[in-house]
Amino acid sequence: MWVHPEEVLQAGALWITERANPYFILQKRKGHGDGRGGLAGLLVGTLDVVLDSSARVAPYRILYQTPDSLIYWIIAHGCSRKEITEHWEWLEQNLLQTLSIFENENDITTFVKGKVQGIIAEYNKNHDVKEDDDTDKFKEAICTFRKLFGMPEEEKLVNYYSCSYWKGHVPRQGWLYLSINHICFYSYLLGKEAKLVIRWADITQLEKSATLLLPDAVKVSTRVAEHVFSVFLNINETFKLMEQLANIAMRQLLDNEGFEQDRSLPKLKRKTPKKVSALKRDLDARAKSERYRALFRLPKDEKLDGHTGCTLWTPFNKMHILGQMFVSTNYICFTSKEETLCSLIIPLREVTIVEKNRMTFLFANLKDRDFLVQRISDFLQQTTSKIYFERETTGSVNSSDDEVRAKEFLKEQAWKNHITEYGQGVCMYRTEKTKDLVLKGIPENMRGELWLLFSGAINEMATHPGYYEDLVEKSMGKYNLATEEIERDLHRSLPEHPAFQNEMGIAALRRVLTAYAFRNPNIGYCQAMNIVTSVLLLYAKEEEAFWLLVALCERMLPDYYNTRVVGALVDQGVFEELAREYVPELYDCMQDLGVISTISLSWFLTLFLSVMPFESAVVVVDCFFYEGIKVIFQLALSVLHANIHQLLGAKDDGEAMTVLGRYLDSVSNKDSTLPPIPHLHSLLTDDGDPHPEVDIFKLVRSSYEKFGSIRADVIEQMRFKQRLRVIQTIEDTTKRNVVRTIVTETAFSIDELEELYVLFKAEHLTSCYWGGTGGSNPTERHDPSLPYLEQYRIDLEQFRGLFSLLFPWAPVNGAHADPLALRFFRLLDHNGDSLINFREFISGLSVLCHGDLTEKLKLLYKMHVIPGKCVCVLFTERERSPEGNLYSLYAKLHTPDYRHYLRLWNQGTKNKLDNMKDLPKLNQSQFIELCKTLYNMFSEDAQEQELYHATATVTSLLLEMGEVGKLFCHSKDQEEQDQDDPEEAKSSWPARDGGTKPGGVFQQRGQGEGKEESQARPCGPAKRDGRGEQLSAMEDIKLEDSSPKDTGTSSSMLISDDETKDDTSMSSYSVLSGGSHELDDKLHCEDINDDTVLVRSENRPHGGGNGPHGEGGPHGRNGGLPHSTSIDKDWAITFEQFLASVLTEQALVLYFEKPVEVAARITNAKNVRKVGCSLLSASDYEISLSG
Repeated sequence: MWVHPEEVLQAGALWITERANPYFILQKRKGHGDGRGGLAGLLVGTLDVVLDSSARVAPYRILYQTPDSLIYWIIAHGCSRKEITEHWEWLEQNLLQTLSIFENENDITTFVKGKVQGIIAEYNKNHDVKEDDDTDKFKEAICTFRKLFGMPEEEKLVNYYSCSYWKGHVPRQGWLYLSINHICFYSYLLGKEAKLVIRWADITQLEKSATLLLPDAVKVSTRVAEHVFSVFLNINETFKLMEQLANIAMRQLLDNEGFEQDRSLPKLKRKTPKKVSALKRDLDARAKSERYRALFRLPKDEKLDGHTGCTLWTPFNKMHILGQMFVSTNYICFTSKEETLCSLIIPLREVTIVEKNRMTFLFANLKDRDFLVQRISDFLQQTTSKIYFERETTGSVNSSDDEVRAKEFLKEQAWKNHITEYGQGVCMYRTEKTKDLVLKGIPENMRGELWLLFSGAINEMATHPGYYEDLVEKSMGKYNLATEEIERDLHRSLPEHPAFQNEMGIAALRRVLTAYAFRNPNIGYCQAMNIVTSVLLLYAKEEEAFWLLVALCERMLPDYYNTRVVGALVDQGVFEELAREYVPELYDCMQDLGVISTISLSWFLTLFLSVMPFESAVVVVDCFFYEGIKVIFQLALSVLHANIHQLLGAKDDGEAMTVLGRYLDSVSNKDSTLPPIPHLHSLLTDDGDPHPEVDIFKLVRSSYEKFGSIRADVIEQMRFKQRLRVIQTIEDTTKRNVVRTIVTETAFSIDELEELYVLFKAEHLTSCYWGGTGGSNPTERHDPSLPYLEQYRIDLEQFRGLFSLLFPWAPVNGAHADPLALRFFRLLDHNGDSLINFREFISGLSVLCHGDLTEKLKLLYKMHVIPGKCVCVLFTERERSPEGNLYSLYAKLHTPDYRHYLRLWNQGTKNKLDNMKDLPKLNQSQFIELCKTLYNMFSEDAQEQELYHATATVTSLLLEMGEVGKLFCHSKDQEEQDQDDPEEAKSSWPARDGGTKPGGVFQQRGQGEGKEESQARPCGPAKRDGRGEQLSAMEDIKLEDSSPKDTGTSSSMLISDDETKDDTSMSSYSVLSGGSHELDDKLHCEDINDDTVLVRSENRPHGGGNGPHGEGGPHGRNGGLPHSTSIDKDWAITFEQFLASVLTEQALVLYFEKPVEVAARITNAKNVRKVGCSLLSASDYEISLSG
């Protein structure tokens, strides 16, 4: 390709000149091509890889040089000799003569550079090449990545890094390529190549490791191997990116959220590093925005625009506090350098004219003040006018205890003073004093307001006015699985509280839960949501409770309430790690008893609301909304620590749970103004001595003192590690459940089923990565909430790929494999949804690999008995289009006509006793299709000739059976015709004495044989390379030549199997008879090429014949055949006849009874399907593949 001219200092270094003229030089890189170059070539190749040279991608180049100059300019490079030669010839034909006219060398240089740049501009214009943000160096890396690993354009490269890969005890220096779906490594050292390809979705562990030998290394673990990479220039950047990409992969497995690139990123700046991609900047910006939203509890769609160092003037202590200022589309935020000193959130919707504002914020020491002011002004123009959010505060609950009322009053005063000094609402200065007030307890009448504020729910509520009402209205009267579960749990939600002992409270709870289920169908409804929501409704209005639930489920407790409670399982793993670190003496004991997994789920899912007295648990919720999940971890560790001696003495998990249950029941809140509420958990405990009361505020304070060092960012790191483990464990559990479900239905071993499941799942994931070509969206049909067997399903295009790799009947010729795969898929698709699950897939494969002869033939028979008429559709690789691909063919023939048959067959497989007599008969059109399938199946088989001989014999026999069967089926009709036309009867019926009159049916077949034979010729195999002459010589041989006729006896009765096999005229290219005495009712097929697919469409009207045809001599090779409008609809054979005929031919019996090497096929499929296409594996390659 032409490139923008770049200066080259040394033209001869590491390059070989192949052509030259006064102005241009064509060069080839040393060591490239034909494995030549000796030691120098090996060294050059190694240097190219280690130094990331452009020559890896383009080993040919053209240089421009004026005769008297030592400076060279590269103007073109190419991947192949053909490409570079085309450029060279164009230069010689179009530029050499022109350049000789110039006198000034500078003018020549300017002209050449301008001409090349003009060619590039014209090419970009004609080919609609859009400018992108990737640098030239990165574009080279993308080309290298795709070339080395066979990746399609849909696989986006994010970044690549130089590193060493430890294969055994030897490090291999090379390049690590990180794409959206794969981690790849390539190394070339002195002639030895090493490749590694791993899916992110297959990684079970990703961690930085530090040893004496490898101080900075990254260990990547899959289910089958561990891989260690080291010697990174910037290991922290690399590891963060790897974490992020692994997280995206886990998210795809979890809830099927695909990766979408953010197109709204700012353009590249001039000082951007050479090796950077727009995708990498996108991911970096995404990671920063996620941390920003988590830090300030902002809505999920908020994007960070930038941040800068500054100081904030705090009026409450009259100081300038050093920290960071963050600016996003709708917010300005600040956090102090010292973490807990001060933080601030300013919604731009609250910003108005400064003089009229209630609060003024002063930021100083800004590095780029003018730019920052301009950005804030731009955002303010996009922001709607201020939305006033006023909340009516409810009065305190009356209590007879004057001391409790006095404490509550003092709390309220403390908070009012704090609000006066530090500000009210979203713009409050949040300091260490705010935290202290929260730990002492929020007043009852302020709890709902402060929960909204600290959780960030107030922002989403203020920016979505009327959203909740619309959602309630839309969800009214709608019923689904989520609403049924909600109705079942409504009366189990704090049943001991008076507010939920009447229909008003129950109705409000129903509306909130149903509205959320409709907002987020991925979660819908999960048990424990009812308990949390009922508590939210006690302190907040209905709409406020809804937005608090949104904040809880989508931001503060991510993935907690989906169908598999993944978030809670992740945090359970984090809790185990924290317990190992902070209470090591107790950890081993708890692991042996299996208590941690039990307690963590019940404690975390309900925020202790289900295990503590209500008035104490709400204090935990206060702290949770302010500090987040770290409070729950701290409190859980504190409870374990307080009971360490009793737990160490526990003999079993029941005793340990009793100890913890009694302790939590004794946690009290003496400052509560609420009337005592019976606690459901306490009613279920034993009748032993109650545990001494534990004050909730002391417990919370103690948890901060002992375990307050736990940081939120450390928890996020632990969550990532555990998320990999949990999701892969869930995937493994799914695989085991699927295998266990179907292992009794098939002869495959458990190990083989697991391997096949991995291949089946990988095919689905590959289509999700790179998109399907069949018109169905793979991401829409992967739903982790479905039953195990339905979670992964494949369509026709994906089945076709697996069919060619795993199914023994798949012909080597791809054009022949397509129609067979189509028929097979149609048969396996029992419910007619154009998708098959793993059970359906295995049911078909099992018959082919482990079924007996009868089962295999029955399957083959069923594949062709679906109603329809044979039509020919060209299906070539070069002519394939979105409208003409295999999926669209399936869609055209996918009509309800055959679903009755599929249901019948499905019932037959369930009963395991399929009655042969219940199978529909095969008509003439279907029989012809069956014959074609047999010929295609035997293509390039070792016993190809013998199989074609046997097939021709069986076909002739079945044709005769169909004729005889038709005579008996229609004897009554023919008798009536005898009375009307006795002469016709004489020429049409066999004699009563068992002989055949001269005008009998077999004689008529002989007369029409020429036409029938020529019509049926396409059913045989098409021309193959190297056999064209043989085919041409035998093209006009007729079927009757191979089976001598007798006027009195059927040919099928006279000729023996041995005679048929010995007859030299019956070659593999013999053709089939149409097999009908009604000579007009024939199936007409054009000559069919190797790349033709035969599919079915609706039946055409049946046309009658008008008398006998002539014998019909040889026809031309171009298919100049007589046309026929219909087939003989009365001709039919049964499965018993088909089976009996096949059993007469030993070659066919041996073929269908041939054992299948399942393990070898699976291994081959795994090697081919690693990255969705074949990888080169020359003898000197060292290819490592994982996952």
